[in-house]
Amino acid sequence: MERSEVLAAERPQLRPRVNAVLAQLAPLLALVVLAVLLSILSPVFLTTGNFLNIGRQAAINAVLAAGMTFVILTAGIDLSVGSLVSLTTVIFAIIHIKFGPPWPVTLLICLIVITGLGLVNGLAISRLGFPPFIMTLGMLNIASGLALVLSGGRPTAGFPKAFTFFGAGFIGGIPVPIFIVLILYLIAWTVLTRTRFGRHVYAVGGNPEAARLSGVNVRLVTTLVYVISGFTAALAGLIFTARLDSGTPNAGVGNELDAIAAVVIGGTSLFGGQGGIWGSLIGALIMAMLRNGLNLMNVDPLWQSVFIGAVIIIAVGIDLIRKRRAAVA
Repeated sequence: MERSEVLAAERPQLRPRVNAVLAQLAPLLALVVLAVLLSILSPVFLTTGNFLNIGRQAAINAVLAAGMTFVILTAGIDLSVGSLVSLTTVIFAIIHIKFGPPWPVTLLICLIVITGLGLVNGLAISRLGFPPFIMTLGMLNIASGLALVLSGGRPTAGFPKAFTFFGAGFIGGIPVPIFIVLILYLIAWTVLTRTRFGRHVYAVGGNPEAARLSGVNVRLVTTLVYVISGFTAALAGLIFTARLDSGTPNAGVGNELDAIAAVVIGGTSLFGGQGGIWGSLIGALIMAMLRNGLNLMNVDPLWQSVFIGAVIIIAVGIDLIRKRRAAVA
C-alpha cells in the first residue's frame, strides 16, 4: 500500500481525536482571549489583586460546577443545587446559633443533610424513573421553601472566626476558597480519569443501554452523581456562609444556572458522555472574569445578564454543532 493510501486510511480515525483535543483547548483559548481583551479595555483588570478577586468570586460556582459535571456527563441535569446552597446556609445558622454545637459538628451535619437530599434526587431518578429536570425542579422548590420557612426569610450572622476563615481567610496572600477549589478539582479529576466509577460515568452518558449490557450498574452510577452534586452544593453553601458570615435564605438563587453554564462553556456536552472536569473550572473562571470585567467597565447589571445569556447560547450552539458533526462522521 502506498504512503498516500495509508494516510488516507488513517485520516478518518484521526479526525475524532483532533476534534476532541480542539474541544478541550477551546475553553482555555477563550479564557486567554477574554483576559487579553479585558486587560485592553480596563487598566485595572490586569492586576494581581483583581485576579485573586476573580478567583474568589468564581469559587462557589466552580464548586457547584464540579458536581454538575458528573451529572451532565450522564446526560442528566440538577436544577436544585442553588436552593441547596441556600438551605445549607440556613441550616448552619440555625443549628449553630440555636443549639450551639462546635462549628465542625455543624459543618458535618450540613454536609450529611444536603448530600442526603442529593441522594433523594438520585434515587427518585434512577429507581423511580423521574425525569431529572422534573425531580430536581421539585427539589429546588422544596429546598428554597424550607430555607425561607426555617429562617423566617431573615439572614443570620455571627459565626466563629475559625469557620469564616474558610470563606474569607488567606493563606500566603491567596484566598482560602481557591485552595478548596483546586483540591476539589484534583479529587474530581482523579475520580473521573483514574477510577472505574469515572469510566462508568462516561459510559452511562454515552449510551446507558450499552453500558448496562456491558455490566455497568447504571442505576448506581446515576444515583451517585446526584449524591456528588448534593455534596458540592453543601460545600458551596458552607463557603458562602463563611465568606459573608451570614446564613441567607436566598443565597443560592440562580446559582444552578451559573453552574450549568460553566460546565457547558467548559466543553462538556449536555447530551452526556463528552467533556472533562478542568473545562468546568475554566468555564467558571470565564463567567467570573466576564462579570468582573463588565463591572470594571461600569456596564449596567441588567446588560451583564444579556451578555452572560448570549455566551451560554453560543456555548450550547457550539455543542449542538459538534454533536451533529460527530453524528455525520
